[in-house]
Amino acid sequence: MEPTTRSIARTYSDRVYPDPWQKVEDYQRVQAYAAEHPNAGRTAVGTALELPAGRVRPWLNGGRPDPVRGIETASANGWLDPECDMAGALVKLLAHVLAGGSINETFVPAITIGRRVDREAIEAAFAAVGVDTHCRHANSDGRATELYPATDASVLGRCLVAMGAPQGAKTALDAVPAVVWESPESIRRRFVEVYVAHRGLHFETKATTRIQEERPKSYIVDLHKLISESVSSHVSYGERGITISANAARELGFA
Repeated sequence: MEPTTRSIARTYSDRVYPDPWQKVEDYQRVQAYAAEHPNAGRTAVGTALELPAGRVRPWLNGGRPDPVRGIETASANGWLDPECDMAGALVKLLAHVLAGGSINETFVPAITIGRRVDREAIEAAFAAVGVDTHCRHANSDGRATELYPATDASVLGRCLVAMGAPQGAKTALDAVPAVVWESPESIRRRFVEVYVAHRGLHFETKATTRIQEERPKSYIVDLHKLISESVSSHVSYGERGITISANAARELGFA
């Protein structure tokens, strides 16, 4: 399951390596060769592995490429090839980001507090993946209050991007990320509950709710399918969005 070492590595950019994963592999080759030949210097290692000595030198002196650091951080937090509980927590956090948050240019994810999604719910979502949160814009009249990770923020954001979250604008996303469809039914249902909590419009006089998205039609179709498969009551869609019937909304916990 995403994220994997390879997909996280590929969220990085590099001036030398078109594929940053190859840089990770070269670093690993250098470390393996140095372990077997402890007396070999940078020139000998570089010659043996057909790598420039200048590239090898920092790796022999304790330096690590950024993708390697990111992979190590993700692994230490349990985010790589996550087991059941962590996988569910990451998919739930993905729902928060897709429906009510964003990932900025430095890969830091942030989630906006909403009518149905309070601060405690967002804090709990971050806590489930092992991070505390900071809050910003709490006293600003012109900006929404957001929570973001207090530690390992950019690595967590890269994990979410590897899972299918867009970095920056979300309007081009054309399908529900594959990792959601690959999850067990209970996790898909929780994804839907979180998504609708963020995006579902609240009506004072009826329990019906609507989701309106400025995204490609293929995304609307995919999201409609996901919601429909999570409830037994009627859910419809059209060009302007998705309508969740009162009974379906109640099934999702919205009275």
